[in-house]
Amino acid sequence: MRETPAELNELQTLLDASLDRSTSHLRSIIGPGRTLTAEQLTQVLTGMCTLAVSTVTAKGEPRISGVDGHFLHGKWHFGTAWTAAKARHLAARPAASVAYMRGEDLGVFTHGTVEILNPLGGEPAADWPELRVYLADFYGDHAFDWDAEVVYYRLHPHWMTVYAPDFAKLTGTA
Repeated sequence: MRETPAELNELQTLLDASLDRSTSHLRSIIGPGRTLTAEQLTQVLTGMCTLAVSTVTAKGEPRISGVDGHFLHGKWHFGTAWTAAKARHLAARPAASVAYMRGEDLGVFTHGTVEILNPLGGEPAADWPELRVYLADFYGDHAFDWDAEVVYYRLHPHWMTVYAPDFAKLTGTA
């Protein structure tokens, strides 16, 4: 778990507010006993999580693809090639949705706006060096040219819900 107490508090506030603003249908599925707290969520979302990322084309057509996601400091981080269609979509329209699912045991659904962490020819995010070390440790320092080949994003969520009917099953403590 890499989250500070303040980040956990911010995440819990987001989770609570998102569920409160959800439809009655969604609240009937993701209700008491079938969701996670922010602290539980950060215990479950460790390492690399394969995300489905949704973007929108210039014509307003939806596109979905997979990326390696990392849940760090209460937010999703993911990368792609600078030449990928999703990179063009996100540069022009930074709104995105991501979904992470483990069968029927866990679903994390997030809507938000992306921030480019390592812009070509621009000033990187203040925490990019720290994130770069984390990613290099995970993938290997020579996996690719971190500044020229890949663009990394942080999704700033404005809505996030979690479906998890059995926390103990997710953590192997059942």
